[in-house]
Amino acid sequence: MRSACLFQISIIDLLTCACALGYNRSMDLFDLINKDKAPLAERMRPKTLDDFVGQSHIVGKNSLLRRAILTDSLGSCIFYGAPGCGKTTLANIIANTTHSNFVKLNAVSSGISDAKKVIEDAKLEKERYGIKTYLLLDECHRWNKAQSDCMLEAIEKGDIIFIGSTTENPFVSMTRAIVSRCRIFEFKPLSDDDIKKTLIKAIGDKENGLGDYNLKVSDEAINHFVWASDGDLRNALNALELACLSTEADKDGVINVDLTVAEQSAQKKSMSIDESMYYDMISAFCKSLRGSDSDAALYWAERLIQAGCDPMLIFRRLIVHSSEDVGMADPQALVVAVSAMTAFQNIGLPEGKIPMFNAIIYVCEAPKSNSVVEAKYAVERIVSEKKDDVVPVYLRDTNYKAQKIQGYKYPHDYGGWVEQQYLPDSLKDEKFYKPSTNGFEKYLIRAKEIKANKPENKKRN
Repeated sequence: MRSACLFQISIIDLLTCACALGYNRSMDLFDLINKDKAPLAERMRPKTLDDFVGQSHIVGKNSLLRRAILTDSLGSCIFYGAPGCGKTTLANIIANTTHSNFVKLNAVSSGISDAKKVIEDAKLEKERYGIKTYLLLDECHRWNKAQSDCMLEAIEKGDIIFIGSTTENPFVSMTRAIVSRCRIFEFKPLSDDDIKKTLIKAIGDKENGLGDYNLKVSDEAINHFVWASDGDLRNALNALELACLSTEADKDGVINVDLTVAEQSAQKKSMSIDESMYYDMISAFCKSLRGSDSDAALYWAERLIQAGCDPMLIFRRLIVHSSEDVGMADPQALVVAVSAMTAFQNIGLPEGKIPMFNAIIYVCEAPKSNSVVEAKYAVERIVSEKKDDVVPVYLRDTNYKAQKIQGYKYPHDYGGWVEQQYLPDSLKDEKFYKPSTNGFEKYLIRAKEIKANKPENKKRN
C-alpha cells in the first residue's frame, strides 16, 4: 500500500513538472521523460518565434504571419518548402504561443477515421472550454480527395485550425477545395549563415545540445556540414550528432571532429577546390554553353563533378541557359535539358552523366538567341512601372458579367489568326519579344511578316 502511495505521488510530481514545462495534450508523458534521448535536431528545435531561424520573409518583424500568431488570429494555412527549413517547428511554436491544443498527424499513416476523431475531440474542447485545436498534418499532399474533403466543414466552421506541411507545391499536389480554404506560405531553404549559427549553438548548448561533451569541431568541419546540408538544418544537425557520438575521445578526453570525420558523417565528399575556384569554374561552364564550345562545357562540367559539386547544380544552370541563351532559336533545347535532368534523377552516377553530357552538347551546338530573357526583362520593367492599366473591354471575362460583351474576334473563326489588340491601350505599340534571325526564330519572323502584310482575314462562314 505504501509503495502504491509513493508511486501515486511520483506520478503527480511528474505531471506537475510536465505542466511547468509546457506539456500539452499532443505530447506523450513518456516522450517528456525520454526527452534527452531525442535526436539533436529535435532537442534543438526552437520553442519561440524569437528563436526561430530563417524565413524572415514570412515571420519577420511586422509580417502578417507573425502578427497573426502573436494575436492568436491565425486561420488555416499550408506551409510548403524544402525539408528541414522549419515548417514543423513553426507549427509547434504556433501551438505553444497560442496556448491551444495541438494534434499532429502524418498523412502517410493516418486516414479519415483519425481526422474525424480529432474533429470530434476539437468540437468538445471548443464547446466545453473554449479552447481551439490546431491540427498539423505532415506530408499533407499525400491525402487523397476523400480524406481532404472530410476536413472541409470543420475548417469552414472553425472547429479546427488546419496547418498542412508539405514539400510539394500545394497548388499542384493538393485538392483545390482545401487549398482555397487555407492561406499558403512558401518556406525558403535556410541560408548557410543560419545553419552555421545553429550548429555552433548546438555545440555549446548544455541543456539541449552537445555542450556536456568535451567536443572540438574544426572550422573546416562546420563549413562542410553547412555545405553538405543543402539548406536542410535537420540534415546538418544529424550529421554533427553522428560525428560527435561516433568519434572516440583522444587521450585528453577531447572529441575532435575534423574535415575527414565530417565527410564521413555527412556522407558527402568535400569540395577539392577553394570557394573562389568553385565559382570561377561554374562561370566558365556557363560561358562555354553561351559560347557554343561543347568541348569546354563538357570539361568544366566534369571538373566540377570530380571536385565534389552536386550534379543538380550543373543541371540547374544548363536548364536556365537552354532558355537564356538558346530560347526560341531551338525550343527543343529546354526539353532536352529537363529530360536529361529527369533521367539523371532516375539513373544516378555514373551512367547518369551520359544524358547530362548529351544535353550539354545539344545546348552548346544549338543556334543562340537571348530574345526570351530580353523579353523577360522588358515586360518586368513595364509591369513594375505601369500597374493601373485596364483590360480592353472586349477581352474581359463574360462569365460574371450581366451584359454581353461585344467586339472580341474569335481567332478560329478567321482561320486561326486575326489582327486584334490584346495589350492595354497605353501599351498597344509595345514589343517585348523580338525574335532574332537565328534558328527557328527566323521562321517566326517570316510568319510575323506574312501576317503583317496580309489583309485582315475574312470571317469564315
